[in-house]
Amino acid sequence: MVWPLISAALAFFLAVVLGPWVIAALRRRGLGKGIRSDGPESHAIKSGTPTMGGLIVIIPTVAATLIANHEGRSIFVPLITLIAHGILGSFDDMRSLVGRSSGGMSARLKLGVSLLMAIAIALTLHYGLDLQSVYLPFVGKIPIGALYVPIAAGTIVGTAHAVNLTDGLDTLAGGTAALAFAAYGIIAFLQEQSFLAVFSFTLVGALLGFLWFNAHPAQVFMGDTGSLALGATLAVTAMMTGHWLLLPLIGIVFVAETLSVIIQVSYFKLTKGKRVFLMTPLHHHFELKGWSEPQVTMRFWLVGMVAAMLGVALALA
Repeated sequence: MVWPLISAALAFFLAVVLGPWVIAALRRRGLGKGIRSDGPESHAIKSGTPTMGGLIVIIPTVAATLIANHEGRSIFVPLITLIAHGILGSFDDMRSLVGRSSGGMSARLKLGVSLLMAIAIALTLHYGLDLQSVYLPFVGKIPIGALYVPIAAGTIVGTAHAVNLTDGLDTLAGGTAALAFAAYGIIAFLQEQSFLAVFSFTLVGALLGFLWFNAHPAQVFMGDTGSLALGATLAVTAMMTGHWLLLPLIGIVFVAETLSVIIQVSYFKLTKGKRVFLMTPLHHHFELKGWSEPQVTMRFWLVGMVAAMLGVALALA
């Protein structure tokens, strides 16, 4: 675990050093986030906070990987996934700034582009890296052949958008993503996939550096630049370990946030206007129930931490 931890420390240092420069640049260019008008009233004060803070995660991760992680070409799959989805997210962020009439890219366009990228990544994982199996806890490795491709593509798209939905409170998406990457970093290390363990912990370090600036009240938001990139990369990491069936557990907060939106929209349509939650995604429901923003994030972190530990335990089973 020497190199994974050293790489995490390096990425953290780079993120903390880079953060003020990125935030200042975003402010100079007026890249402030527009806040949804139907959101909790307490969020109105956040309008104009610089977004695209995912750059504070992506740039140090790329730099630390190029410096300290040269073990094989396989590392370029999650790395390119991170960069490509960061670029997609940045386009969406640019369209959702204060003063813009658009709230971002249309959901259909964003989904379509992310699906095309996910298919390309899934084909690379299967035909380029010869990945075609899944690990079942207490059973072992089971080959699934070409079925791997649609499963991988769906997992990448779903996880990217699940993390995107979770990014609504200070430190929420960043903290829970760090826990999930730490869990898969441990799993990769136990599998002797050292390059993947180093990469996962590099992201953990970069995320901790980002949280330095995203701590409540946030100086910068992750934005789609970070959330789409982190979600897609987390899915690719899970697929590369073969333990992608554990992703809904290790990423339980992301699953809960996504399910809350699906349940809310479906129930609203079926009942012609009734709601299950006060507001979705789920973190807003608890805010309106009276929890403070730090309470919501800390409690979601705790759930994510326990889920990550259980996920690692099942990977060992």
